[in-house]
Amino acid sequence: MAEFVKTVESSRVPPGSMLTVEAGGESILLANVDGEYFGMGAICTHEQWDLSEGSMDGTAVTCAGHGSVWDLRTGRAVFDEPLEDEPLYEVKEEGGFLFVRKR
Repeated sequence: MAEFVKTVESSRVPPGSMLTVEAGGESILLANVDGEYFGMGAICTHEQWDLSEGSMDGTAVTCAGHGSVWDLRTGRAVFDEPLEDEPLYEVKEEGGFLFVRKR
């Protein structure tokens, strides 16, 4: 995904929330941390849980499945076993919509 792809209205991801969207054939977790948008792979690489079903504390997302904690800034997880990093996406807001492209 070299170009930005339009996803959802930015109002669907208010501060303190996250949402999984499909763009360019990929599941992407969009998160709004105090007005700053982050994009990361949405499916936990441990047991394939949708990360939007978990919880968010700042830039840390905790998977509802087995408690792995993902960093929205790096795509890395803290867990009791090594996990594959999540892909990261650049997110921009334009005209009331969120656009993403893979970093």
